Amino acid sequence: MPRNPAVNKLCKIGLKVAGHSHINSDTQRRRILQEGCMPRHLINLICGSTGAGKTNYAIELTQRLGAIRISIDEWMTALFLIDRQQPIDPAWAMERISRCQDQIWSTALQAARQGIPCVLDLGFTQKSQRSKFVALVSDAGLLLQLHFLDVPATERWRRVEQRNAAKSATYQLTFNVTREMFDYVEGMREPPVAEEMTA
Repeated sequence: MPRNPAVNKLCKIGLKVAGHSHINSDTQRRRILQEGCMPRHLINLICGSTGAGKTNYAIELTQRLGAIRISIDEWMTALFLIDRQQPIDPAWAMERISRCQDQIWSTALQAARQGIPCVLDLGFTQKSQRSKFVALVSDAGLLLQLHFLDVPATERWRRVEQRNAAKSATYQLTFNVTREMFDYVEGMREPPVAEEMTA
């Protein structure tokens, strides 16, 4: 059965050093994952703000590509959150997130050099973070795919409230995400611009 033209276009984009997937609906996400077309040997950056569905998408993509998934929430929870003070100091958290990112890249690089695709669920809400990883991937001579989950803030907050209450499979943290935390991350949010999505 022939693929949807939009998916064919995505296939071609994925073969570039820096490709993209701009995903703004569940239907589009399912189509990309089900029909499949992306090269296996990629570093995949999952970009989206709190509640965008990054973890679910990353898990599905990992299964589709036969990849390994690395989640910043899982690493932070395992390594640092037991030592946190209340209330959590954003500067304390950001310093440790930076450390995790450096070690995550080291791990992903080793895997990719063995031909194993990697799905990096690190948020990538800020342009500087995305640019850093794009440069790292390019310098390593690897392929990169940027996946942008574009979901309105009202819907994302609804999902966060639902996740806080249900403690579902994507509830990776040991605490509820408050509105204050949500708004703090929103204040740092820098969605990919056209130049990033067409690079």
